[in-house]
Amino acid sequence: MATIRAFRRSDREQLTALVNAHVAAVIPGVTVSVNALLNQLEREPDEAIVDPWVVERRTLVAVERDAIVGGAHLLRYGADERVSESYRDFAEIRWLVCRPGGGAALLAESVRALREWRPARIGADGSLPAFGVYGVPATWPHIRELYVDAGFVQQGKTEILSSIALDRVPAATPVAGLRLERSVGRNGTRFTAVGKSGAVGMIEVETNGGGVLFAQPSRWADVGNLCVAESHRRQGIASWLLAVAADWLRRAGATHLLAYAWPEQTDELGFYTASGFEELVRTERGWLLEDG
Repeated sequence: MATIRAFRRSDREQLTALVNAHVAAVIPGVTVSVNALLNQLEREPDEAIVDPWVVERRTLVAVERDAIVGGAHLLRYGADERVSESYRDFAEIRWLVCRPGGGAALLAESVRALREWRPARIGADGSLPAFGVYGVPATWPHIRELYVDAGFVQQGKTEILSSIALDRVPAATPVAGLRLERSVGRNGTRFTAVGKSGAVGMIEVETNGGGVLFAQPSRWADVGNLCVAESHRRQGIASWLLAVAADWLRRAGATHLLAYAWPEQTDELGFYTASGFEELVRTERGWLLEDG
């Protein structure tokens, strides 16, 4: 029977190893450093908008014979007007990890702790401090089962994560009448296809190897945005932009590219499949406790 207690700094290596076991089941070759995990327990520097709304944090661990067999990170958001409605007076399990077959006592204590804060709503997620790991991935059936058994219901979207090795992306073939511009985008480096009348399409890609989130530099990158004006679709523009971005990422040392889409985004999924992307994992978002 596991003992549930507050996280201690001496737990950091064992908890990081357990976190990395869950990361490895989602994104190959990505690992979380001890420092990255400790940073998330104190604050999330990459969440510049949402993190300042957090008014309380708590981390629990499950211990069996001095071994850390589970961990959960809990957050409570403020109830004042500066907090957006979607987070106002909200409390959540930011993530919960555990060995398969265990975790029930840890989840029960987590829910009890969240209820003590008396929030209007209680949610659950799996947002570890790692690239591409959020929601409840299909590769964590033991976590999903725990949430369902405890009364959590998925009320958000299911997202499909697809990936491709960058050396499988063909060389860029320019589209007649268009020129390429490179600039800083909202979600990474932006490549824009520009015609006589202006921009007709763009892609933004971001590398994730800054050494902040990962124990080793990540060789993964992701697509932040990809769009082509409807009147210019099926002319090879998206394929050109993808190829240009892939070449740029290869120069930066990246080896793989991740893309995101919802099941109903059939055009996007069709393009990624035709371009050689393969489904990596599906992840379920927006878990809420029914009586929370």
